[in-house]
Amino acid sequence: MARIPRITNQQILEAAREVFLQKGFSGSTQEIAQKAGISEASIFKRFINKEELFFAAMGIPETPPWVKEMESLSGKGELKANLIQVCLWILEFYRDVMPRIMMLRSRGNLVPKLGVKLESKPIQDVKLLTAFLDHEIKQGRLRTCEPQAIAHILLGSLMNYIFLEQISSPESLPTDELVFVQNLVDILWQGISPS
Repeated sequence: MARIPRITNQQILEAAREVFLQKGFSGSTQEIAQKAGISEASIFKRFINKEELFFAAMGIPETPPWVKEMESLSGKGELKANLIQVCLWILEFYRDVMPRIMMLRSRGNLVPKLGVKLESKPIQDVKLLTAFLDHEIKQGRLRTCEPQAIAHILLGSLMNYIFLEQISSPESLPTDELVFVQNLVDILWQGISPS
């Protein structure tokens, strides 16, 4: 009969989040284990490496939930409405994740240095959105254009909205998020619509 773990993954993640928020990625797994009251080896029985532990603790999933939702819309329905929905999902995701990243950066604590073959999460997001837009272009649902530029415009605008939301009072934002997203997509649509 297998032993029931005395500490949950969630408890390890909470200890890791505390250490990473205080020290950034330079916080050691030994410190995390000590805070959680377990051995360092116990961490690596549940998490492949420190990077996986970091992203899980900081609530940054391998693939953001909006990607799966976006992929389910590929080639279906009205594309302009789909883009508005995708942008709203992206806003929701970054509203959750960005404060933690900003906190790390404000303390001078960086995220893991990724190897040559690995890319930052925002760059991965640009590539995923680019692939979606490229697929829509190939299906004739968008005018032939540079999908990566459109992905950068959308993600940059959405991240900036969340950034301003984080550093401003809600009343000072010029428009609510739905109006902002609709206006953003309307402006882009004039240059990318197929007709």
